Amino acid sequence: MSTSGFLEVFAKSPLKPLEEHINTVHECSQGLKPFFDAVFKKDWKQAEKCQHDISHLERKADALKHELRVNLPAGIFMPIQRQDLLDLLTTQDKIANRARDISGLVLGRELQIPEPMQEDFVKYLQRCLDATKQAKKVTNELDELLETGFRGREVKVVEEMINELDQIEDDTDKIQISIRRSLWKLEDQLNPVDVMFLYKIIEWIGDLADIAERVGSRLELMLAK
Repeated sequence: MSTSGFLEVFAKSPLKPLEEHINTVHECSQGLKPFFDAVFKKDWKQAEKCQHDISHLERKADALKHELRVNLPAGIFMPIQRQDLLDLLTTQDKIANRARDISGLVLGRELQIPEPMQEDFVKYLQRCLDATKQAKKVTNELDELLETGFRGREVKVVEEMINELDQIEDDTDKIQISIRRSLWKLEDQLNPVDVMFLYKIIEWIGDLADIAERVGSRLELMLAK
């Protein structure tokens, strides 16, 4: 988007660029589903294509982040402080960065997910992506919050959405413990270096939910001010 185009968006709604950013970030993280489908099939050519798509969306999110930082007016008049918006933007962007990191590491090493773990791994990944989806939904409520002056029923709706996001993140913590235990039981059957990287991938996928929860926490702080 050109600078003039971005300023036109700001003229209509100062929060639309932030919502566009989280939508791109979420699309980027969703790319991990087809990516791991290809990994399970050992289709590294398809996995490379999926990783390319993820990287493209991560770069798009970076570009949106840069445009928003440059063009967000210093004297913006809203019930939200400029720094709060920038902090929220930075947090959102970390989801896309982590999706890129996950796909890059797995592809770079052609890292296999052990077959006995794959079913639980998919459930774990999906629940973490549920968190990024919920973070997107919450951020996309900002326009409605602005229209109501951050008061009234809309605040209650957003608070409930943030509570749901917290619950999703709690679920991912529990699943992560279980999937780590499954990997521990398989360690003696696997390459020790691969085991080390598998633990890292499990941790990084969990980061998607952790960062999404932090998006919710930042929005919650905005409501409290």
